[in-house]
Amino acid sequence: MHGYVELHGHRGARGLRPENTLPGLAFALELGVDALEFDVAMSADGQLVLTHDLHVSPVTSADTGMATPGDEMFPYVGKPVVALTLPQLRTLDVGVRLPQRPEDRFALTQVPLPDTRMPTLGAVLGLVGALGADDVRLNVELKSDPVRPDLCPDPRRFVTEVVRELDRHDRLSRSALLSFDWRLLEIAGPLIERRYALVERDTMTPEWMNGIRLTEVGGDLAAAAAAVGATTLSPDRVLVDEALIAGAARQGLPVVVWTVNEPDEAARLIDLGVAGVVTDYPDRMRRLWKARGLPLPRPVSPLRPVGAP
Repeated sequence: MHGYVELHGHRGARGLRPENTLPGLAFALELGVDALEFDVAMSADGQLVLTHDLHVSPVTSADTGMATPGDEMFPYVGKPVVALTLPQLRTLDVGVRLPQRPEDRFALTQVPLPDTRMPTLGAVLGLVGALGADDVRLNVELKSDPVRPDLCPDPRRFVTEVVRELDRHDRLSRSALLSFDWRLLEIAGPLIERRYALVERDTMTPEWMNGIRLTEVGGDLAAAAAAVGATTLSPDRVLVDEALIAGAARQGLPVVVWTVNEPDEAARLIDLGVAGVVTDYPDRMRRLWKARGLPLPRPVSPLRPVGAP
């Protein structure tokens, strides 16, 4: 019934290890995923760093000290990422989740890894290469907010720098660019083969959709995504129904849904016809895949210390 449904690790494996970190990404690879999804922003000194938030998040980051004595930007938590340099960002401990609400579900399941630092995109590409994860696609989400240009780099520069780094590591053909800011997808069109149009209710506006009004395309999200040159439609799970799947099929766009953490919901979405599921818990989804007889992505062996058996 289903030839192949991809399993994507969200921010690595956010439910199990600290998000957007080298150990978190490595753990997702060790479990086995088809695609490794993570978020990239740009620092004040033009470095590409992994972070989901455009302000340093008090949930995923903690200050440990100043990058230089008397630094007026300190404390760094809460400051815009684009206003901080890589040395400042590298002081942050991003290995312990610090929930602002008692009901933070990830704090209950995520193994803390204190003293973990915010990685660069280059470091991630180096790790993936060292692990030999050649069959795993890297799904790089570019964090950009068209409504808050003061928090973001220039879109063309951002896309160009990310593509250049992927190419430098010979990863361009095995990567995809993802964004809610569809301006970046149009810019990326000539530069990279795979482009995911991310969308949620709050971003179904012309500001986010590269000037497109949904009314102009009959409310068809897939038609809007195709108009900016996307090759995959990637909606919030609450948007996925038979009509969306049918619209995507008409445009020839696969649908990769996020973020799905309950196996029952994943099973329902697979039956609807999604091509991929993005999850914080690859372990749960692998059990579902196995139960349904779906092909499973191959686990990647972890790096072994020199001299280890």
